[in-house]
Amino acid sequence: MVSLIVGTCGFQRARKLHYENMEALEVQQTFYDPRMGEAFAAWRREAPESFEFTVKAWMLVSHEYNRNLWARLRQPVTGDASLFGHLKVNEATLWAWNVTLEAAGILKARVIVVQTPPSFRYSRANFEGAIKFFNTVERKGRLIVWEPRGDWWDHFESLKAIASESGVLIGGDVLRDRMPPRDQDILYARLHGLGGGEVNYKYKYTEEDLVRLAAIVEDFGAKEAYIMFNNVYSYDDALRFKKLIARSG
Repeated sequence: MVSLIVGTCGFQRARKLHYENMEALEVQQTFYDPRMGEAFAAWRREAPESFEFTVKAWMLVSHEYNRNLWARLRQPVTGDASLFGHLKVNEATLWAWNVTLEAAGILKARVIVVQTPPSFRYSRANFEGAIKFFNTVERKGRLIVWEPRGDWWDHFESLKAIASESGVLIGGDVLRDRMPPRDQDILYARLHGLGGGEVNYKYKYTEEDLVRLAAIVEDFGAKEAYIMFNNVYSYDDALRFKKLIARSG
């Protein structure tokens, strides 16, 4: 039977409620700027030992320069902005990865999530670049989950090849038919709402959606499944999903 780890992408309620009622939290602050060591250390201390943090990799790893995103940096970043993002293997992007890795260490995170934007499109160069990046970066025993957005899902065999050649896990929104390769022992589902293009954060999942989600997870056959809600109603929807599973179990 699959071991379920249910949580949210970011805190939606008081931290204490998340610690009491969820198994995990995907830290979103690390995407905008992971240089929050003191805060992360405090979260780790106050959370139960069994509570799991996962970490979203810094945008400087995955996203090319964007003025609006960079406006959210807590501290300045020096150097040529064009060197960052899109899984480039260079001193700038590898530095950003190592800062992410440091935050993961403070939070004792098992998983680092790399979410690339639609602008990181499928191409032979990006295919080879992704393999090179994931095989280059340090992991220190952590799992890397890659959630590609955009047209990569139209090239599923290439996704499978990247996973096979680099040891990353493919993650996706399973309710939007973004199904990772079925040979993965661990499923990491990030749920962004339904309708409204690739994401619809204002969507509230129906009971029928949650029943379908449970069936998808069971059918996938992984040993472990992270079910991470990433919508406005993430806390409530995650709690409803946990209650549904408890009733059916």
